[in-house]
Amino acid sequence: MTDTTPALPAFEDILDAAARIAPYAHATPVLHSRALDAEAGAALHFKAEHLQRVGAFKFRGACNAVFALDEATAARGVVTHSSGNHGAALALAARLRGIPCHVVVPDGAVRAKLAAIEHYGAVLHPCAATIAAREAACARVQADTGATVVHPYTDPRVIAGQGTATLELLTAQPDLDALVVPLGGGGLAAGTALAMRALAPGCALFLAEPEGAADGARSFAQGRLDHDFVPNTVCDGLRGTLGAINFTLLRAAQARVLTVDDTRTVAALRLLWTRTKQVVEPSSAIALAAVLAHRELFAGRRVGIVLSGGNVDLDALTPLLARAA
Repeated sequence: MTDTTPALPAFEDILDAAARIAPYAHATPVLHSRALDAEAGAALHFKAEHLQRVGAFKFRGACNAVFALDEATAARGVVTHSSGNHGAALALAARLRGIPCHVVVPDGAVRAKLAAIEHYGAVLHPCAATIAAREAACARVQADTGATVVHPYTDPRVIAGQGTATLELLTAQPDLDALVVPLGGGGLAAGTALAMRALAPGCALFLAEPEGAADGARSFAQGRLDHDFVPNTVCDGLRGTLGAINFTLLRAAQARVLTVDDTRTVAALRLLWTRTKQVVEPSSAIALAAVLAHRELFAGRRVGIVLSGGNVDLDALTPLLARAA
């Protein structure tokens, strides 16, 4: 399961994905909070992907990838590696189509997310918590089963599916000045870039990335991918390395990376929970944290924020939230 650069997806692929996943995916609401608008000094429009099936935007891309397969290929199943949300999303999409699903899971993954993957019927394959180990294990499963690899963020079908979230957001709020999305491997960010360039070319794209996993920021600064890091962040969904295809699409969109420390992310998480009563995960709250940490960039503007997921380990987060009080 190597991260080679496949053909770039286009906006037309997002439109195709929207039609393909419509019978299965939720059209999630756009939420507003006067209290958070006041905190930010901006008009915030939250795309509530934590209310998506499996509790994350990941279902969009996984669903598109699974239902785009021809019958013969689909019958052999699908395989991926995932720390949680993508694995659960692929497992559910595969169950809906009635095909096998295999998920390689790294040591240390969030227990609640692993439970979700198993709940949706996937076969779990544990491995060491490195990208190399995940790729090698995935390749072995593919060789043994003949399953189709659905990469968590570099698969063009996945990117197109993730772009449907921003397609919906910009259809509902076409006059946004800025968009802020979390940055990990870059599937959501790249899909957002494609939709934004087609529907709102004057909109600015900002990528919220943990300081403890800031390969995206370094890659943008150097003009080339830099994967030389060991992730250290509470944002477990953003520990992956930025994909090559994703980097290409994001540079074309002139995206800007905003790094955020975990303390600010947990504070934003607490704000979202207490002010909006919405349960989101740290990898989602980081987008609001980036806005609050850089108020000067967003003051007086109409800002779209994708709340990417809501799958949390409450036992692990409770001490962090207490310290942020």
